[in-house]
Amino acid sequence: MQRPRSTKPYQAPAVSKAFKILDAIAASEQGAGISDLARQLGYSKGTTHGLTQALMAAGAIFKSPVNQKFFIGPAITELSLKNRSYDRIVGKAQPLLDSLRDDIGESVFLGVLSSPRAIILATAEPARPLKISSPPGSTIPILAGAVGKIFLSALEPEQVADILSKEGLKRFTEHSILDPKEYLEELHRVDTRGYALDEEEYLPGINAVAMRLKDQHGLMLALWVVGFRAAFGPKVLSNIVQKMQDATKRLNRVLSA
Repeated sequence: MQRPRSTKPYQAPAVSKAFKILDAIAASEQGAGISDLARQLGYSKGTTHGLTQALMAAGAIFKSPVNQKFFIGPAITELSLKNRSYDRIVGKAQPLLDSLRDDIGESVFLGVLSSPRAIILATAEPARPLKISSPPGSTIPILAGAVGKIFLSALEPEQVADILSKEGLKRFTEHSILDPKEYLEELHRVDTRGYALDEEEYLPGINAVAMRLKDQHGLMLALWVVGFRAAFGPKVLSNIVQKMQDATKRLNRVLSA
C-alpha cells in the first residue's frame, strides 16, 4: 500500500541555522564571534563553529585578522549584485547618477532597502581626491541618517514601530536622534517635504540628502547625496534638493520604461 505524500514542507535545519548566522553577522556593526553567535542564537559552540567554517569556505563570511570577528564576505555581496533586477536598475540609472554628480559636484548614491539595512547599488563620485566614497555592496544601518529616514517614512506606522523596537536608535554621533518620539516627528517632516536630511547624524562632519524613488519590482529604492558639512550651506543645499528632485523624476521615468 502506497503511503500518502506528506504536505509538510521539507525542513533543512542546517540551512536555516546558516541563514540565521548570516543575518546575525550582517546586523552586527562590529562583527560577531563564535561565542556571540552561539549565545545570541542559542546554538552550541560546536554547531556554530562548524557552520561558520562552512560559510567561510564558501566566501559567505570572513574572519577579521584584527578582532577575530566574522563579517559578511564577498560571495554574498556578489550574489546580491548579480540579481537581474539590480543589474537592470543600475544599468539604466548610472548615466543619470553621473549627470547629477557633475551638476552638484558631490557623491551620489543609489540604494535599495533590505531591512534592517540599506544596500548601495551604484555610486557616482567626483574626481577630486577629497570626497565621500563607499562602493556598491556596502550597507547602511536602517536607522542611520537620511537614508534610514527616507525609507522608514514610507513604511506603515506598525512597521516603523517594530523596527525601532528591534533595532533601537543608536548614537552614531553627538547629533544622532535618540528619542523615539522625536524620531517619529522627524519622519513626519520627511514625508511632508519629500526628502530627508542628515546633518552630522550618522558621520561626524558629513551631511546628506535623500529622496525616494518609485518601487521597482517590489524593490524600495532611494537616491542620496553625501558631502562635507562645510560645503552644504543653505544655498548649496537648496540647489542640491532642486537638482535631486529633477533627477528623481528622470530616474522614475527611465526605470519604469
